[in-house]
Parts: sequence; structure tokens; C-alpha cells
Amino acid sequence: MGVAVSGWKLARSVSQLGQLGVVSGTGLAIVLARGLQIGDPTGRLCHALRQFPIPGVADRVLEKYYIPGGKAPDAPFKLAAMPTLQPGPALVELTVAANFVEVFLVKDGHNGLAGINFLEKIQLPTLPSLFGAMLANVDYILMGAGIPRAIPGALDKLANGEPAELKIDVAGALPGEEFTTTFDPQKFCAGHMPALKRPQFLGIVASATLAMTLAKKASGRVDGFVVEGDSAGGHNAPPRGLLQLTATGEPLYGERDVVDLEKIRDLGLPFWLAGSYGRAGKLAEALSLGAAGIQVGTAFAFCNESGLKPEFKRRALQLSREGKARVFTDPVASPTGFPFKVLQMEGTLSEASQYAARERICDLGYLRQVYRKADGTVGYRCASEPVEDFLKKGGTLEGAEGRKCLCNGLVANIGLSQHRAGHAPELPLMTAGDEVARIAQFLAPGSDSYTAADVVRQLLAGVPVNGKTVPLAQNNPALA
Repeated sequence: MGVAVSGWKLARSVSQLGQLGVVSGTGLAIVLARGLQIGDPTGRLCHALRQFPIPGVADRVLEKYYIPGGKAPDAPFKLAAMPTLQPGPALVELTVAANFVEVFLVKDGHNGLAGINFLEKIQLPTLPSLFGAMLANVDYILMGAGIPRAIPGALDKLANGEPAELKIDVAGALPGEEFTTTFDPQKFCAGHMPALKRPQFLGIVASATLAMTLAKKASGRVDGFVVEGDSAGGHNAPPRGLLQLTATGEPLYGERDVVDLEKIRDLGLPFWLAGSYGRAGKLAEALSLGAAGIQVGTAFAFCNESGLKPEFKRRALQLSREGKARVFTDPVASPTGFPFKVLQMEGTLSEASQYAARERICDLGYLRQVYRKADGTVGYRCASEPVEDFLKKGGTLEGAEGRKCLCNGLVANIGLSQHRAGHAPELPLMTAGDEVARIAQFLAPGSDSYTAADVVRQLLAGVPVNGKTVPLAQNNPALA
């Protein structure tokens, strides 16, 4: 769904409806910093920061980023530091605070469940992000786009107030050479460490093999899985075997990519099905296959409560009404190398002319690759940065071709585009699953918008729950 599309407002609404409301954990430091710089119009960010349990942190974040009344519309946003192996204390505090704020606002004032979704490929801010969410009493951690074997053990350590360590993938690392990032909750809390619960962990998987690997080899307890098909929005798992493209240039998925649900069931853990389950009847189908429920993203992405700019929701709904809504599974758009679904919409970076006109820049850095330099130190490169910079860091022309800046594009989707002197504001880059073609189904006659409650009502229609709530995970697998 994108950065902060499944933000606290949407997840809160879903949670209050008795389902599992899940926020995107991607780039929340950017979202908080920019939300404060536009003046925090609702006052909710400042409200949440006032509840932050570690003294001094919220004051420092507010002092650096909060602008009463908001910055001028065409003024640039102040940038936070980019994630690194050894981030400075200001970035760590901002990251912890941002994740706390997002989850706190989901749960504030009611007893519903809240989850947060992270991408395994975005490793550098993971530990402080997890800790921030745990400070807000998050109930579920979801993670995909990789093999998150280390996360369950990290959750155990953080819940116990112990230092957690995460091995970082470093391109060019020598055999036996390891690079890690660490987070010490006691040091961060400076004597004010609160009691924390260990949230449940759900791995997002696209194959039974990956589910079995997590169940047997993870560093701690895995509590279940979200089994995601290739029709889901955001990042998709690459097809198994040699990459082949369709006539339209999209990755070709085949029988080998169909998840063996029998093997998933044999693991004895609850699982939710995702990817084209956002319509009436699909929940009953999932339950009949042994699933605990479904995960739905695209249907919620265009409802009133989502973080997308209202203009983009309106245009997408109109395309759906006209039968013209389409996504392109782009094999090269994401710097991660994973296929990424891009909603085709005029005036966005889905248009070749708009992409070509944008000057390449990497100033947010969440999808940068860590690489080993010749002297044994690490550097950071992004396939979407200026090509000459990428080549100097060991990248290739082929590796840079067609790459898009997901960080800036996805932040633009929620109305927080960067403005730079002498340049046009950053354009949006919208992601959605194949179900975007059907989102007009949620519109009542004569209406041009719909709510999260409208989605839940359709999805649960006619499904017996035997007095129990069927968990409905709505979330964002993107820069997922």
C-alpha cells in the first residue's frame, strides 16, 4: 500500500471494528518529521509524543522538527540523517519515537489490536523501529520481503531489556565476515526502562519452503504466517527459477509459484491468506482452506481513512469505475531488485516521460544497499541514485536502468512531497494490488467514496464466526 497509506487513522478504524489494524512501519521517521514540519494540523502527533515514556526524547524531536502553523508550502522539508550501520543518537531517537507514535495512535482510547509491518530488506532501522512499536504495546509484528529469521529472537531480547543484534546483508562481504547493527534498550532508556510484552510475530511468505524455514530455523518463536500471492500490491517475491517476462514486460509467474497450502497447514501454525482476497466471498474461501483469516491491503488503500491524498483516491476510483484501473508489475522499479507493483496513473512516476524528467537523487536512503569497500569498511549505494555516483560505488549501468526512487515517490503519495529549489516537487509513485480494478465495488449508489467499515462489512458478509472475531490483517508490504 505504500508509506503511511495504512497509517494510524486507517489501522485505528479497522482495530475499532474488531479486526487487526496494521500500520506500515516503513519510513516512519520521515513521516513523523514531515508531519511535525507541516504543523501537525490535527495535534495528534504532539499528543502521542507527550505520552512517550522516556524523558527528553520527545522534547528533542519536537525542538528539531516541529513548526507551529507549519512551514511554507513550497519550503523544503528538513531531512533527517539516512540510516546507517551506526546511526547517530538523533536518528535513533526519531526512529523509536516515530514507531511509538504510530502504534500509540492506533491503540489510544480503545482495546482493539494493533500490528505493524516491516520489510526485511530495510534492515538498518529495524531494531529501534521494533523497540518503538513495543513501547506502544504493539500486539503483532509482521515482516516479509526477505527471510526474517533473526526477528523473533530480537523481539525476545528487546522484551527482556537486553541488547539485540541484527546481522546486516553486505554486498561483497568476505567469507566468514559479518557486519551487525545493535540496539541496547537499557542504554536508550537511561534508567527508565518500562516493562514490555513480546508481540506475536507473523512472517509474510510466498512459499511453503520459506514458511518451513522460518518455523524451524528462526531465532525465536514464530506465531504464524501471512501467505501472500503475486497479485498483492507493493513488493512481490520474484518468480521461482529463471526470470521470464510476459509480452508486456512483467515477471511471468507459473505453477511453481503457487503456494502449497497443505505444507503450510502441516506446520500447525495459524496463517492468513493475502493477494486478491479483498472482496466478498474470499474470507469464506480462505477459512475453508484452513486459514485463520485474510490480509487485505488494496481495498483499504483507497478508503476515506487511508493516508493517500484524496485526489489520488478519487482518480483511482474513477479508473476502477471505467474498467481502466491497472497495475504493472515492474521487474526493475525497486532498488531492492524485487518486482514492484506500480499503479498506472497520469501525472505520476508510472509515466515514462515523468520518470525521465526527474533528476535522480537519493536523500532518504531507506533502500540503500550496504556494500564492502576495499579497505574493509562499508559504504552505501542506491540503484536509484545518480548513475555516476552508483558506478563509483561499484554499481553497474544495468543495475541502475529503470530504477525508481521509491522513498520519495511513496512519501509523495501521502502529500509530503519534497520541494527543492529549482526543481519540481517530487511526484507520487503509487502501488496497489490487482484488486484495484474492483475497488469501485465498495461505493454505495450515488457515492464517490467509501469507508474502512464498508470494506469490513463486505468482507465479513455471510461468514459465520461462531462468536469469535476473525482476524483481518490490513497492512502495507512496501516499500513492500
